Amino acid sequence: MQAGDATRPGVSYVMPVLNEEREIRAAVESLLVQDYEGPFEVILALGPSVDRTNEVVAEMAAADPRVRSIPNPVGSTPAGLNVAIRASVHPITVRVDAHSVLPSDYTRIAVETLERSGADNVGGIMAAVGRTPFEKAVARAYGSRVGLGGTPHHVGGAEGPTDTAYLGVFLRHRLLEVGLFDEGVKRGQDWELNRRLRATGGTVWFTPRLVVTYRPRPSLRKLARQFVATGLWRGELARRFPKANTLRYLVPPVMVLGVALGLVVGLVGMVGLALGSPLGWATLALVVPGVYVVFVLAAAVLAARGDDLRTRLWFLVVLPSIHFGWGVGFVLGFLDLTKNITAQTGR
Repeated sequence: MQAGDATRPGVSYVMPVLNEEREIRAAVESLLVQDYEGPFEVILALGPSVDRTNEVVAEMAAADPRVRSIPNPVGSTPAGLNVAIRASVHPITVRVDAHSVLPSDYTRIAVETLERSGADNVGGIMAAVGRTPFEKAVARAYGSRVGLGGTPHHVGGAEGPTDTAYLGVFLRHRLLEVGLFDEGVKRGQDWELNRRLRATGGTVWFTPRLVVTYRPRPSLRKLARQFVATGLWRGELARRFPKANTLRYLVPPVMVLGVALGLVVGLVGMVGLALGSPLGWATLALVVPGVYVVFVLAAAVLAARGDDLRTRLWFLVVLPSIHFGWGVGFVLGFLDLTKNITAQTGR
């Protein structure tokens, strides 16, 4: 480990890693070139990957002693974060995702913000950047208010206290005080941890000066799986902590239920019309899914208007996939089906 500037607090980068052969090298390299002058370490918690992730990590650790790996046999994100935090030695913990690439000034700005604000956790903006037309469409949806609801860590906003933060730069002792991440929460563990930090008198802080490049999932199957899993756990958390929910969380499940009910009732109405039944009026219910289709088309025209044709066409597929994946997952999670499904939908 490099000595660094002893006058600056040491930093520990912690990253859970599972099947990230494609992204892990860029994520780690972005940590090694930070312009922060304090000492640091990079701790990678390795899950049971089935690709070449562990071999790539071994190569990086052999080339730079500041990089080390520890096993995460459970394989889940919160378990990996916890084993890495416990193994860390510095007073500041920087959570990193294998799909994220930090700008070189990230740590310096984050530590300065921690000191200036007195917060327990500081986070910024997740700036999704795609490489293929599909990934660009996903990135466009991420950064649009019609995609993920327009939260500050997706679209930006004023600096100040917030409910939760993307990734997070933490005071390590506060993580230990509140019991680290809840390993029973496979997705949404950031929100749940930040809730405990705030409940014990701490502050979570957002600053738009921190902008992290995020690499979207590369395929429709992986994207859908990601959002079903995210929705499942958001529904689970909504059931556990009903007073902490906002209207934004309820929009996708209400939309899914409305469209599904509209289709079923509308089809009953069409059968009624064909048979001359009084139920023909039920075809009016098809207005609901029709409005959603118009909404998606309008969103593609407005939100993705500056993109190339292939990206805009993919946006027409990506946006409903995000909405329906998240919404269906939320309903299932809220109905307490999380434990039966999430083992197959996400870590």
